[in-house]
Amino acid sequence: MARPESVRPLLLDAEADALPSPRGAAARRTLLAHPVLLLAGIVLASLNMRAALASVSPLAGEISAAFGLSSTATSLITSVPVLFLGVGAAVAPWLGRRLGTEQVLLGALLLLAAGILVRVLPSLYALYGGGVLVGTAIALLNVLMPGLIKRDFPDRAASMTSVYTGAMIAGATVVAAASVPLERAFGGSWEASLAFWSLLAAVAAVAWLPQVLIARGRTGREVRVAAAPAGPVRGVWRSALAWQVTLFMGLQSLWSYVLIAWLPTILTDHGMSRSTAGVVFAFNNLVQVAGAFLVPLLAGRMRSQRPLVALVTSLVAVGYAGLMVAPVSGAWLWAAVLGVGQGGAVGLALTLIVLRSGDAVTASRLSGMAQTVGYLLAAAGPLAAGAVHEATGGWTVPIALVLCVCAAALVTGLLAARDRRVRVGAR
Repeated sequence: MARPESVRPLLLDAEADALPSPRGAAARRTLLAHPVLLLAGIVLASLNMRAALASVSPLAGEISAAFGLSSTATSLITSVPVLFLGVGAAVAPWLGRRLGTEQVLLGALLLLAAGILVRVLPSLYALYGGGVLVGTAIALLNVLMPGLIKRDFPDRAASMTSVYTGAMIAGATVVAAASVPLERAFGGSWEASLAFWSLLAAVAAVAWLPQVLIARGRTGREVRVAAAPAGPVRGVWRSALAWQVTLFMGLQSLWSYVLIAWLPTILTDHGMSRSTAGVVFAFNNLVQVAGAFLVPLLAGRMRSQRPLVALVTSLVAVGYAGLMVAPVSGAWLWAAVLGVGQGGAVGLALTLIVLRSGDAVTASRLSGMAQTVGYLLAAAGPLAAGAVHEATGGWTVPIALVLCVCAAALVTGLLAARDRRVRVGAR
């Protein structure tokens, strides 16, 4: 027997334990009647999820020289935004409940554009303060996107995850390749090169504006679902499986952000030219698209994703080991191997959030937990790598420590990949 329109799972708000009011349900149907508009908004927002971070790494030497920074202080340019990926993830679900997903995504894109511009002001405080804004904005995008996909595309969650992770990595690729040429085009100004990418966030914000107008009035008019179940409620924070997903998210993010922060520097420290190192870094990001598209599609067709966990962690470990023994002569090979592993790992981590969730509410809460804890953990990566490099005078020890991270990710990933579900509800 068909269920009433008001209780169809598709209309469940991913950011609240609530069903929309009749007006809210009508807004949701209107949005879903324009799938091209929704897809364009998802793709354009996803292009910004790493672009502001990837734009810094090829220019790290110039930024460091401009402010007279040590290796540890330079690593903070990347670590501060990653730290606030975790902090911002903690408040994203609350903002989604209060304001609605579309409104928060629009605000995040505007905040991102502002943060990119603040970061290039002639002040060390602005450099780090802009990183705070950039990290917070990206956190809102990161956390709300899986819940939105679970809500609006429940039957195509894995394929839509491939779309947005692929767009995310494609954005980073273009930015990494273009940062040094843009600097030269702007007369050697690294500030102008970084500021240019605020335009990408502004374009994405324009794409979300029609959806905000359509969804206007939905938030604050929901009706609560059935009363809370009797007895104690078991949340995601008390689920062992949720912690396994979270740790895999954090560890794979850690190894990725170490590369985002330091790969061009590792190559230039071993004698490669700055422009070539930037192109290798862009190639690494480009190759990630293949893993980010294919791995989620494969994961969605498997009951257990353990073979994929073993594959992506092994590729990353081999790539890092290659950087240790032959960083310049094998640079293109290691960039390719790392890229497939990195892209596959982030796609798998995000897909596990969806696959291990029983419903959209759980997906939103698990996404918030995984990205809050995961990015707080990942923020230590670039900072620790920079500090160890400064202390040892080389990259052998930092890379060896990342190989230990790969081993830990393999263990937690194998546990997270089991065919089980995290459920929010009564015990």
